[in-house]
Amino acid sequence: MRKILLVVLLLIASSSLGAAPSLAQQARPVDLVMFYGRGCPHCAAMRDFLQTMQAKHPELRVHAFEVYFNRDNDLLFERMANAYKVKIDGVPTTFIGKQVFPGYADEMQPRVEAAIRQCLAQGCESPLTRVAGAAATVRPLTISAVLLGAAVDAINPCAFAVLIILITAVLGAGGRRRALHAGVAFSLAIFVSYYLMGIGLYSAIEAAGISRALYIAVAALAILIGLFNLKDYLWYGKWFVMEVPLSWRPTLKTVLQRVTSTPGAFFTGLAVSLFLLPCTSGPYIVILGLLAETETRLSAMLWLALYNIIFVLPMLGITAAVYFGMTTAEKAEAWRAGHLQTLHLIAGAVILLLGLGMAASLWLGYV
Repeated sequence: MRKILLVVLLLIASSSLGAAPSLAQQARPVDLVMFYGRGCPHCAAMRDFLQTMQAKHPELRVHAFEVYFNRDNDLLFERMANAYKVKIDGVPTTFIGKQVFPGYADEMQPRVEAAIRQCLAQGCESPLTRVAGAAATVRPLTISAVLLGAAVDAINPCAFAVLIILITAVLGAGGRRRALHAGVAFSLAIFVSYYLMGIGLYSAIEAAGISRALYIAVAALAILIGLFNLKDYLWYGKWFVMEVPLSWRPTLKTVLQRVTSTPGAFFTGLAVSLFLLPCTSGPYIVILGLLAETETRLSAMLWLALYNIIFVLPMLGITAAVYFGMTTAEKAEAWRAGHLQTLHLIAGAVILLLGLGMAASLWLGYV
C-alpha cells in the first residue's frame, strides 16, 4: 500500500512539474505603453479600449503616461519615439512589442488586439526595456560631457585672469587673509550666478520644447566652439579670440581693482559673471542643451550643480595657493599668459570631441 501511494505521489509531482512551464508561459506578462494628454478625447477613447483589453487579458500590463502637464513623461515619449525610430505625431501613441500605433480610431482596435495576442502567445520585448537600453547608451555620453565640459570651462584663461586681477587688488589693500576671503567670496558668487543662469536657460529650453533639431544645433555649436578654440591655438589673436572681448577688458579691470573687501568681492563676482559669458557660455550652452534632451529636470539640476562646482575649483585652488604662499598673483598671471594657447588647445579638442560624440549618437539613432 505504501509503495502504491509513493508511486501516485511521484506521478502527481511529475505531472505538476511538467505543467509548470506551460502555466508560467501562459502567465507571462506583456507590457504596453501608451502616451496621452489630459483632456484629449481620442486619448480617453484609447484608454477605455485598453481597459477592456486588460479585462480580457489579465497578463497585459498597460503603462499610461500623461505628457501635456508632465515634462518627464514628455521626455520619455521623445526617447521612446527615438528608440523606435518613429516621428512623434501627437497623442495618443501606443507602443507594444515592435509595433507603434499613433492616434486612435475604432478601426484600429482589431490591429491593436492582434498585436496584444501575438505578444501574449510569442512574447515581446517591453517598450520600457527598449527605451531604457537607448537611454543607457546615451547616459555615458551625458556624464562624460558634463565632467569634460566643466573641466574645459574650469581651465578657461579669462576666468583665471579675472580672479588674478581681483586677488592682486585685494592683496595690495589688505594682505593675504583678506585676499583669501575675497577669492572665496568671488568664487561663490560665480557659482551662484552661473547656477542660476543655468536653471533659467534650462527652464527656457524646457518651456520651448525640445526637438531633435535643437539637439543637432547644440552638436553643431560644440563642433564650432571646438574649432574656434583650435584656431586660437594655431593663430592666437587673429580675427577674434574665444575670451572676453578686448574692448571690455579696460572696464573689467577698473571694476576689479576697486574691490577691497569680501562683500565687495562677492557682488563684483555677480556682476563680472556677465563679462565672462562670451568666453565661458559656449560649453555651458552645449551641456544645457544635452541635459535638456537626455535628463529629467531634477537630475539636470544636480548635474548643473556638479558642473559649476568643478568650474570654480581652480579659482579656489589659486586663492588657496596665494594665501599659503605657494605662489604669487604675479606668478599665476605669468603662468596663465604663457599657457594661453595650450589651454585653448585642450578646450578645443575636448569640446570638438563632445560635439562629434553627440553627432555620432544622432547618426546611430540613440537620440
